[in-house]
Amino acid sequence: MSFFKKIFSKEKKETLDKGLEKSKSSFFDKLGKAVAGKSTVDADVLDDLEDVLISSDVGVATTVKIIDRIEERVARDKYLGTSELDAILREEIAGLMSEVNHGNATEFTIPEIDGPYVIMIVGVNGVGKTTTIGKLAHQLKKAGKKVVLGAGDTFRAAAVDQLDIWANRVGVEIVKQAMGSDPASVAFDTLQSAVAQNADVVLLDTAGRLHNKVNLMNELSKIKRVMQKVIPNAPHDVMLVLDGSTGQNAFEQAKQFTATTEVTSLAVTKLDGTAKGGVVIGISDQFQIPVRYIGVGEGIEDLQVFNKVEFVDSFFN
Repeated sequence: MSFFKKIFSKEKKETLDKGLEKSKSSFFDKLGKAVAGKSTVDADVLDDLEDVLISSDVGVATTVKIIDRIEERVARDKYLGTSELDAILREEIAGLMSEVNHGNATEFTIPEIDGPYVIMIVGVNGVGKTTTIGKLAHQLKKAGKKVVLGAGDTFRAAAVDQLDIWANRVGVEIVKQAMGSDPASVAFDTLQSAVAQNADVVLLDTAGRLHNKVNLMNELSKIKRVMQKVIPNAPHDVMLVLDGSTGQNAFEQAKQFTATTEVTSLAVTKLDGTAKGGVVIGISDQFQIPVRYIGVGEGIEDLQVFNKVEFVDSFFN
């Protein structure tokens, strides 16, 4: 099938395969039990398959789409054996994801613009926001970009300290202020510093916990307004980081954040430690927001660009 041409290097592919191991084995264990003793794909098998997909955190709406596609094939082909189910599922999920107009990246790149490209990173505490920023800074620096970090989560001392450690580890500049400082002030200083240094990209961390949606909305709006005094169109990307290991919780967080602020890209982390990798399929399908990066391990190289072809191939390999 042409959908599955090799895109990633052998090393990257092995990292992705390993990162999805738990999700794969859990999914195929459930699938094996669902079709045990059955030879044809009938209504009962499809009911069981629906349960398998939902319990694998693919999400109800996406699961219904996949089941509908398989039902159409059953009606068209008249007979489908359960032995073919792996291949059929792979093809139908690939087909579904090929309709999504993102997830085609193969390398870490940023759009070329006049001045620094500003990415504001949002997400609740504990999702791996700081780690994602650090690993992304590493990859962009490796790609030859001059990166500046902004420690805008001033509500949590640990957040500033962690980002400082990452900046030193990766070898990039960081702009920070004392804990409790105004995050908008940090954002302003970060962008001024980036412009003065002729930086290519700014990664700005933001607070992971504000008391309610109104506070969060007001805070992020204020940060945007202040940034635009330095760079008129900033931020160019608002990236929401989601913890893939929380499964359906990740869906809920995505819903809440997209209702509160304009989110333009997603990063899904911690896929290696969980059997809930199916959440990426659902999130990719349900939100018309690009899944830009996935975290498939703890190493500095284990943040990958999300490529839907390689992801589906690894999931079913």
